[in-house]
Amino acid sequence: MNILFRLIIFLLCSTFSLFAQDFQGVATYKTQQKLDLKIDSTQVGGGEMQKQLMEMLKKQFQKTYVLTFDKNTSIYKEDEELAPPSTGSGMIFISSDGGSDVLFKDIKNQSFTNQKVTFGKQFIIKDRLKPIEWELHSDTKNIGNYTCYKAMYTKEIEEMSMMTFSSRDDEQNDEEPTTSPETKTITVTSWYTPQIPVSNGPDNYQGLPGLILEVNDGDLTILCSKITINPKKVIEISEPKKGKQVTQEEYDKIMMKKMEEMSEQYRGRGSDKDGIEIRIGG
Repeated sequence: MNILFRLIIFLLCSTFSLFAQDFQGVATYKTQQKLDLKIDSTQVGGGEMQKQLMEMLKKQFQKTYVLTFDKNTSIYKEDEELAPPSTGSGMIFISSDGGSDVLFKDIKNQSFTNQKVTFGKQFIIKDRLKPIEWELHSDTKNIGNYTCYKAMYTKEIEEMSMMTFSSRDDEQNDEEPTTSPETKTITVTSWYTPQIPVSNGPDNYQGLPGLILEVNDGDLTILCSKITINPKKVIEISEPKKGKQVTQEEYDKIMMKKMEEMSEQYRGRGSDKDGIEIRIGG
């Protein structure tokens, strides 16, 4: 491990002149989320229709985000020009508030501000960044023109699996959309480059001696596809302020209450519910 740290210090020193003055960077990331959905093919028109439905859902989980950063702060948000449109039909309705989300991170002060639009209401979540206990490895690989090093950590997650439901006009439907919490341990693997010596990365990932260019977190993959250092047009990195201010814990409680209300609404509708609603983001 000492050899690894010496190499990282050497790379940091070799690129120090590039970042000796104030600088900005713009990194584009593409995300992909694996799906594990159980759909009643008899309710969506058979196997071929089910295949088309799964392809449509898959595209909804493939998004492009942009991280603008300097030495201490960053803004991470979806590229709205490339955001997939909401899709509606008599069979399925997919909606997403994710395109309006803005994540501001202050690496120096270890804090974040997350502006989220959820269920039509705008929130400002202000809280501390959670420290990540990264384990550094000597494995390397190239991502574009950058030499990247491997870092890993493990975490316990409570996975919420949305169960499918069907509704028939000719019979009473007793099934309800339910969630089943499952706790499991997953290993998160990241690849960072000391050639860009900022302790930052996409989404909530940070805390390494270099910009994170790739993350593999369970079913989620985030990969950097483009980096521009010191773009010609100066980009303002400012903390979002509009919305109801809450902590992360308070926001989680609000979302849990909202999900319980939605569950009650589904229970009351019974067999009058047509199709499937899947909500992404939040």
